[in-house]
Amino acid sequence: MIRKFINFLGLFLILLFFSSIYLSYFGIETKKFNQLIKDEILKKDRNININLKKVKIILDIKSFSLNIKTIKPEILYKNNKIKLNSISSNFSLNSFFNKKIYKDDLNIKTEEIKIKDIISIIKKHSPSIQLIILEKIIKGGSAVADININFNDRGEIKKDYELNILIKDGSIKILNTKRIKNINLKMNIKDKYYSLNNIDLNFDGLKFFSKSINIKEKNKIFFIDGDINNNNSNIKNEILSLILNDNLDGLENVNLNSESIFSFNLNKKFKINNLKLQTNIGLNSLSYSKNLPELKKILPNFNNKIKLINHTINLTFQKNQISIDGKGTFSINKDNEFIEYNLEKKENDYLFKSKINIKDNPILIEFIDYQKKSKISSEIKFEGAINKNQKLYLNNFSFIENKNKIYIKGLDIHKNFKINSVKEISLDFFNDKKKQNIIKFKKDKKNYEIDGKIFDATKLINNILESDNNNGLSIIFDNLNTNINIKIDKTFIDQISHTDNLRGNIKIINNEISKLNLISNFSNNKKITLTINTNEDNEKTTTLFSNYPKPLVNRYKFIKGFEEGVLDFQSTKKGNVSKSILNIDNFKVKEVPVLAKLLSLASLQGIADLLTGEGIRFTDFEMKFSNEDNLMKIEEIYAIGPAISIMMNGYIESEKLISLRGTLVPARTINRTIASIPLIGKVLVGEKTGEGVFGVSFKIKGPPKDLKTTVNPVKTLTPRFITRTLEKIKKN
Repeated sequence: MIRKFINFLGLFLILLFFSSIYLSYFGIETKKFNQLIKDEILKKDRNININLKKVKIILDIKSFSLNIKTIKPEILYKNNKIKLNSISSNFSLNSFFNKKIYKDDLNIKTEEIKIKDIISIIKKHSPSIQLIILEKIIKGGSAVADININFNDRGEIKKDYELNILIKDGSIKILNTKRIKNINLKMNIKDKYYSLNNIDLNFDGLKFFSKSINIKEKNKIFFIDGDINNNNSNIKNEILSLILNDNLDGLENVNLNSESIFSFNLNKKFKINNLKLQTNIGLNSLSYSKNLPELKKILPNFNNKIKLINHTINLTFQKNQISIDGKGTFSINKDNEFIEYNLEKKENDYLFKSKINIKDNPILIEFIDYQKKSKISSEIKFEGAINKNQKLYLNNFSFIENKNKIYIKGLDIHKNFKINSVKEISLDFFNDKKKQNIIKFKKDKKNYEIDGKIFDATKLINNILESDNNNGLSIIFDNLNTNINIKIDKTFIDQISHTDNLRGNIKIINNEISKLNLISNFSNNKKITLTINTNEDNEKTTTLFSNYPKPLVNRYKFIKGFEEGVLDFQSTKKGNVSKSILNIDNFKVKEVPVLAKLLSLASLQGIADLLTGEGIRFTDFEMKFSNEDNLMKIEEIYAIGPAISIMMNGYIESEKLISLRGTLVPARTINRTIASIPLIGKVLVGEKTGEGVFGVSFKIKGPPKDLKTTVNPVKTLTPRFITRTLEKIKKN
């Protein structure tokens, strides 16, 4: 009996062993558990049902559990169907014998499912505003999921679940217009943790990719970090406008690559907080076209287009603070130059620092008569800030080109590129006429001081003689109100002549010279003085006096060999119109090409020879004229001397047209005419008069470089000519 029992037990164990081996490797298929599984699911949610085919059971000896797997099942939820690849789960044998199914784990593998269908099912089960937004944003794509769920002894899902999802050809719509499409990625989801890997997508033609993006949930806030990159891509203006929130007319040909790492928090309302971004950008090309006349004044070769080429840029964003470091080449025409720059945004201010090397392009600073020629290296450095009102402040600025140096400190610039104030400007340079300038413009409380060793004032004097005594101020200053004290050791007033010990002061109100007093000495101890005064009617009077006028007159190229004399210039200006009188007494000139031509045409050869030889002396020269914009109206020019007298009038339209007419008479003819006047003639000239040639009338007209001159004999002098001559003779 015992032997039979032992034999039976042995046979049972052998059968059990081989059955276990068979069940462990091959398993069995059955439909017995189908209804039981459906019932368990319906207990969790009455809206969920499942269609099962045969269930395959495999024994797991180690865990004393059964692995149950079904192929190609379907989940039904409120008329929505999801096709699965498989469902498998481990069931404890103890729970099976107790007729209670306690699942150890559950694995679900899906077929390819449309993402919109998944969201629709989830929304029906757990509706929320976030899902409604997602449903509107997501426009396409499919997903394949591998879901692993573990259960405790009570059949409850543990928090160690894991989802692996593969998304293919996803598409979402943002900002009502733009689509992100061709989204492909792998997603791993665990309890409050999401990991996205091997991401690539296309945003309006731009291809981006990412190795990983990680999302952690804590207290209903999502903490997100990861990387995103793109290869060489042409970026459209519409995309940049979305990013920079600005109209970028004129921007074109933007091509770049980038590598970025980022992190931020996202609350349940999809609001981004604590954004941190670190980006390395390779800017291959960028072009910006815009008419910038102020820049063209400084860079005459500027062709209204700025190109950036091969820039490396590091961008950091954290707590609303932006930092940009970059360097590369740029061009404003065909020549490439080099630039380095740093930009930081702190609160509402932008702090910047830059270094620019310019070699091939000329630089022109007209108001100080400076020009850097092409093919000469120069370096510009500056640092400062731009505030929320678009005001520019330069802490320091330096320009160095060979021996030429310009330094500026504390420069406050308005958004119209004009100066509000400046602490100090230091100049040490050779101007366009090869004259050295060493001068400093420094602020002292509300006023300024100009202190210099040497200064070329040629351009300034030209402006004053042309009745444009405000030229320069309105170009560079916004609204200057100050007093300026001046002290310059040596001041050039033309290419050769200079004065010593220039002293004086200038009062400026509303960007205009209200009062000016300057005095200086020539090397021959003769003086030059300049004054400007403004009355209550805002009428400005300028006077220039010099008992050594030669340097002032020599600037007019049509007069050569000017000697001696005293110059007295006075101009009154109101609004845009000035009226001026220029007097020069007791001088002689050696050569006046136009006058010599007139004399020759009039057959006054003797006087013409004298004009180009020893020179002709004049006792008086007076010119009355007015200026308005580019038009000079000459009311009268009258000159009288022992040999010849001249009277003329007309107008000069700057660089376009000259139109003059007048009378030229030898002194002997004048004497004879005046002598014929009863009583007065005898008193002025005497009883005897010499024989002389007739005078001539003349006309000079045409463009400045192509003047046409005509001459006609004068048989009778005009009363005006005789009157002016009598006035001058009486005066002398």
